[in-house]
Amino acid sequence: MCDLTKGGYVTTLVNPYVKFVKDLKAFFEARPDLIQRTLSNVFSMRMIGNKTHGDLAEVAMAEFIQLFVPGYSARHVGKDMYRAKSHEEDISVKTPDGTELPISLKAYGDGPLQLSTNKTSSMFKLLSTQPDRISDTEKIREILTSPAFADFRQINVLPLIYDEKKMRCNIMIFDAGRAMDSVTSINLVTAGSGRKHPVYRFADASGNYVCEVRYGDEAANALQRGLWTHTKNALQCFSSLTGWIQYSTNTTVIDLVGAALVADKPEQKAALQLLEKESKKDLLE
Repeated sequence: MCDLTKGGYVTTLVNPYVKFVKDLKAFFEARPDLIQRTLSNVFSMRMIGNKTHGDLAEVAMAEFIQLFVPGYSARHVGKDMYRAKSHEEDISVKTPDGTELPISLKAYGDGPLQLSTNKTSSMFKLLSTQPDRISDTEKIREILTSPAFADFRQINVLPLIYDEKKMRCNIMIFDAGRAMDSVTSINLVTAGSGRKHPVYRFADASGNYVCEVRYGDEAANALQRGLWTHTKNALQCFSSLTGWIQYSTNTTVIDLVGAALVADKPEQKAALQLLEKESKKDLLE
């Protein structure tokens, strides 16, 4: 697994995001206890529902950055702002120099990972005008730098990956620049693994899987369209910020959510102030 925070391919990512990733990794290394407990709380939400953890992960990581990471502030963008979003983002992070970073947070199981939701299906439509197999390097570069792939090039993705069977999780960064530079072939795949819709699969010179563009027509789920990769099959394209860390289910946080939902606002504010005070004390330890 490559290390995006030093040397080599670090320059293939957007510079302010690279700096943020580097600082985030340094903080995780300095205080692994804080990220471990945060992720344990996040993935405990799966006891409420299979998708509950995803939305709460956005809230939790925004709060984590805001409260703990020196020099940075963050806010959860929220679904009510969806139509006003200029980027595909869940969290907005402000860097020490005032730069605003839109970040798309993905909480997925160890396996398929959606990198970009291409709702207009521009990627698939472009590829469908090409031969079923593309191996010409210049043509591949032309495709990857085309307006159809512009949305993906502008996204900073922060994946929170979990392995529920082994009760472990990992914050892994997909180095899009390195991945796309490694692509030497794009192939149309129409069959296998119970496939209902065709995909365009990207591979490197050794035939290793890099990523794929899924679906495209009206019969496909619009939210499933776009660019996907795989945390196991494309491991060479990822860098870990935390390594695999064990997490445990915390039933107390579930009880706390329930209690907060039935409490009135003054009680909620009092509890919030207490929690923030205790968290800040933890940072000083």
